[in-house]
Amino acid sequence: MRLLKWFYPGMKIKRWLVLALLGMLLLMMGSALLPAENSVWIRLASLAILGTGVGAIITGVVGTVRSLLDVVSPVPQRDLVELIFQRRHLEKGPKLVAIGGGTGLSMLLHGLKSYTDNITAIVTVADDGGSSGRLREEFGVLPPGDIRNCLVALADTEPLMQRLFQYRFTHGSALEGHSFGNLFLTAMTQITGDFETAVRASSKVLAIRGRVVPSTCDRVRLVAEHEDGSVTIGESKISASPVPIRRVYLEPASAKPTADAIEAIREADAVILGPGSLYTSIIPNLLVDGVADAVVQSKALKIYVCNVMTQFHETSGFKASDHVRALVAHTNPGALHLCIINTRTVPSELLEKYRKEDAFPVDADADQIRALGYQVVAEPLMSAQDHVRHDPDRLAKLIIHLTLGTRRQSHAVSAPVPPADPRASAHPISAG
Repeated sequence: MRLLKWFYPGMKIKRWLVLALLGMLLLMMGSALLPAENSVWIRLASLAILGTGVGAIITGVVGTVRSLLDVVSPVPQRDLVELIFQRRHLEKGPKLVAIGGGTGLSMLLHGLKSYTDNITAIVTVADDGGSSGRLREEFGVLPPGDIRNCLVALADTEPLMQRLFQYRFTHGSALEGHSFGNLFLTAMTQITGDFETAVRASSKVLAIRGRVVPSTCDRVRLVAEHEDGSVTIGESKISASPVPIRRVYLEPASAKPTADAIEAIREADAVILGPGSLYTSIIPNLLVDGVADAVVQSKALKIYVCNVMTQFHETSGFKASDHVRALVAHTNPGALHLCIINTRTVPSELLEKYRKEDAFPVDADADQIRALGYQVVAEPLMSAQDHVRHDPDRLAKLIIHLTLGTRRQSHAVSAPVPPADPRASAHPISAG
């Protein structure tokens, strides 16, 4: 009975099937008239019949496919060839792992998805502020905010769906401050009983390119030890302390990494750290037991993207080399091959805006980074509109260029010579 449904009225399939069938009959007829013993005129007629048959078959097949696509595909037919080409091209792209959280990571992912589908975002789950913090305390779920931003950044679905996930409730209701995406991830976690499963399901809803995974599924707290010996507990409170950070660590220290995160790092062509908050977005992922070791042991090119601006209290007064020292002090000298730094000057009107927030351009002291034993790539990568941040497309192009160059050399990037003491620094940073 199902087969007969193809021939029901209004299916808009029969005409094309009949045309294709007629083309096959003409093809057989033309082949029968083609033998050399027939006259020249008969053979010419057979060639004409063959040509007509081939044309009818092609038209029938194309018409059938178009008729089916009109029903099952939301993509306009004029864009379909471009979409198929893009998908086939992107699935051959390099395997990239981006580690971090916050705005910096989602910005990077937005740029990278135009060049490869093989992206894994490893995202921190130490956030305890805002909507994520409230949901974490009330429902016992992992903080969904950074995960949500990464899912939206990699989304390949209708813009309305992306806007829906980012929609934030207002007007003084009980939901004030919560985003729909955070509530969706929380509900999915309650339904499935597992945060990783909830993220995978949400990935399908948004049809993302690549995948988003938490660095750990354990409930962790980020703790900062300051230079005066004081301690701040909670990611959202760390940047509020005016005392420089000596080190950060996780509680519990035995937090286990997700299997997907470790697998992605092992198989990566490049591992990208940052851009993003050094102590509260990037380093927390590397403090999860086994993650830093996996990065060190990976054959991937290991890239650190240094921030364009300092962050109030968290990295006040930091130069680019100070960022590198802090990163290495919390992990391992082998966790890094090269550092990407911005060379474009921040416009004066934006400088004044950031001065009010005690944020300043990061001094790109490339020579100091090289003195630590690491390579430096210095490029004008900044986008300066309402905010100062990396230009997603320029940064993505540079990373793809570096990765493909390394892959062509069969990962023949020599590991940098680490400094004699990676914790040594002119700036007051130590591993504690």
